[in-house]
Amino acid sequence: MDEVLVADDLRKSYGDTEALSGVSLSVAEGEVFGLIGPNGAGKTTLVRALTGTTTVESGMATILGGDPTAVNRQRLGLLPQDFTPAGRLTARELVAYYAGLYDDARSPDAVLDEVGLADAADTWYENLSGGQQRRACIALTLVNDPDVLFLDEPTTGIDPAGRRSLWSLVESLADSGTTVFLTSHSMAEVERLADRVGLLNEGQLVTVGRPDELVAEYGGESRLVVRTAGDADLDLESVTLAPALRTETTEDGVTVYGVGPREIGDAVAAFDEAGVVYESLVWKQPGLEEVYLSLTGEQFEAARPAAAAAIGGHQ
Repeated sequence: MDEVLVADDLRKSYGDTEALSGVSLSVAEGEVFGLIGPNGAGKTTLVRALTGTTTVESGMATILGGDPTAVNRQRLGLLPQDFTPAGRLTARELVAYYAGLYDDARSPDAVLDEVGLADAADTWYENLSGGQQRRACIALTLVNDPDVLFLDEPTTGIDPAGRRSLWSLVESLADSGTTVFLTSHSMAEVERLADRVGLLNEGQLVTVGRPDELVAEYGGESRLVVRTAGDADLDLESVTLAPALRTETTEDGVTVYGVGPREIGDAVAAFDEAGVVYESLVWKQPGLEEVYLSLTGEQFEAARPAAAAAIGGHQ
């Protein structure tokens, strides 16, 4: 597949702070590339370098085979994290205005329907809910039918059903050949959408790979977290677990490592048979959040509730 976005040893500093420290990556046509990293890691600077809205001190970036500053803007869509259009225009008027900036724009009504705003098309932007406002902003980035789409926190403030709908939209865009560069603080979003993920930390691209590859390499093992009652004495010798499982005592219970989906029932039964009094049993499967923690030493900004499955609890 053709490379649509290329960064080659990009370096950029702001005073004594090195925002990009030799970042290199490439993104293919129709690929969804997810970029994650702590605040201040250089994510915004990288997007600006790729879109030609900031100059770098060394290295080279190309988009659609050419210099980012020379690319036909009709072919790009960019949704910043913080973007507030005119509040006293309706959603339809906003999209129609942006459509007028391009030679061959899509129908505003079609785009509004695509992002789920058909019923609120005649509502002033300032009177839309937070989630609806974000949908309207997404519509503005799609009205020119871009070949390359940059999305920074696209579903912030959108309800779960709306997020899933927009995720499906992004997937359909990628299936039709649109290249998507996604930055997000939602692990569920990145894991669902991204073909490959890059972790940027302190201006350096720490790792790049498919989500499943990164989880396998850095995410650790599946585990069963057992939280015991505060006054309960935990006698692990009385708990008969499979030899392959490893245990680690914690302040409020024990964690059993290596518990896969098929071993959950046997592990729970072992604690029950030993008469262990526990408040909860939670099975956790490693994901990108664990990868992030392993490589940065920091907790990811947004929790990923779907990563844990509650098994039950005793009193």
